[in-house]
Amino acid sequence: MVDRKDLGSWLTGPDTSGISKYPGERLGLPESGPGSIARAGRRIVAIMIDWGIALLISNFAFAGDSWATLGIFALEQTLLVGTLGYSIGHRVVGISVVRPGGGTPGPLAALVRAVLLCLVIPAVIFDPDQRGLHDKAMNTLLIRR
Repeated sequence: MVDRKDLGSWLTGPDTSGISKYPGERLGLPESGPGSIARAGRRIVAIMIDWGIALLISNFAFAGDSWATLGIFALEQTLLVGTLGYSIGHRVVGISVVRPGGGTPGPLAALVRAVLLCLVIPAVIFDPDQRGLHDKAMNTLLIRR
C-alpha cells in the first residue's frame, strides 16, 4: 500500500530536484559574469551586427544579392569563429564560441556550425542550457567573455 506522505500533495508542486537553476549549471559554468552562458539578448544583437556587415558587403560587391549576403555571413562565421572563437558581432557584445574544455572550435566545427546557423531552425531550437542545435551538434558553447 502506498502511503499518502510518499505521494506528496498537489500544493508541493512537481519535483524539480533534477532541474538546473540556471543555464549552464549542468555544464559547470557560473550563473553570470565571464564564462557564463550568453543569453538571448546578446546573441540576437551579435547576429544582427554580423548580418548587417554581410549585407553591407553584399550591397557593395553583389548588388544586394540575398545568396551572396548569406554566403558572406557564413564565410565570416566560419573564418572568424574557427580561428578566433568569435565573429565581429560576438566581439562587440562580449561573447565567444568555445569548446567545453576551452579553446576555439576549429575550422571544421565552425563550418558545420555556420551552415546550421544559416538554416535558422537549428539556432532557434535550444536546450535548457540555451545551447542551440548548431552548438550541440559541434559541442560548442557561446559564453560571455
